[in-house]
Amino acid sequence: MDTDELLKRYAAGERDFRDAYLRGADLRGVELSAANFRGADLSKANLTGALLLGVNLREANLTQATLCANLSQSNLIGAELTKANLESANLSDASLRAANLTEANLSRANLNRALSNEATLRGADFTKANLSEGVFCRANLTHAILKEANLEAANLTNAILMNANLEVANLSNAILHGANLSEANLARAELSRAKLSGTNMTNAILTEANLRGASVSWTTLRGADLTKAKLFRANLCWSNLTGANLTEAVLIEANLNQANLLNANLSRAIMPDGFSHD
Repeated sequence: MDTDELLKRYAAGERDFRDAYLRGADLRGVELSAANFRGADLSKANLTGALLLGVNLREANLTQATLCANLSQSNLIGAELTKANLESANLSDASLRAANLTEANLSRANLNRALSNEATLRGADFTKANLSEGVFCRANLTHAILKEANLEAANLTNAILMNANLEVANLSNAILHGANLSEANLARAELSRAKLSGTNMTNAILTEANLRGASVSWTTLRGADLTKAKLFRANLCWSNLTGANLTEAVLIEANLNQANLLNANLSRAIMPDGFSHD
């Protein structure tokens, strides 16, 4: 099927194009809303500016496709999007469960309320993207770039974020229970009221991060850099801070009950009233 045939059939009211072969197709600016492209091959296709509201791309091949388009409410479950370009794309309310977006470009994209459970997002670029209220449970975000991204109230339960760049990201009210953030960069990140119980933050960078009121109990923070971090009223009970750097950290009214601070650097840290550390 070529592009002209596709558009003629769509204009005539046809919507079922499952398994279509459209590799490298030029579909810039077209409207294909509500079309069914399940299992279709759209690898290297160019859909810049296309209107794809509610389109079904389940298990479609979109490898290296250009999808700087409106994909709101689209179905991308199990789709192959390796190295796809989704810069500034609208993916609000889209379903990306188990999709493969390895090294995809999603900078400035809108993924508000998107469902990305178990998606593979290794090395994906989410710089300044909006992921607020999105669901990324068990997603693989290893080495992902989330610098200045908005993840407010996002659900990242059991997500893998090893070596991810979350510098200056907004994670306020985010749920990260059981997530793996080892060696992640969270410098100057906003984590106020975030839920981080049971997370692995070994050797994570949290310099100047704001964890005001965050739940960080039963968390591994071995070797983490918390220099100048704001931990006012944070709950750190039963957490492991062995060898952590808390230089100039603010721990006023923080709960450090049963926390392990062996070999931690508390130089010039502002500690809770009555706290003593031998």
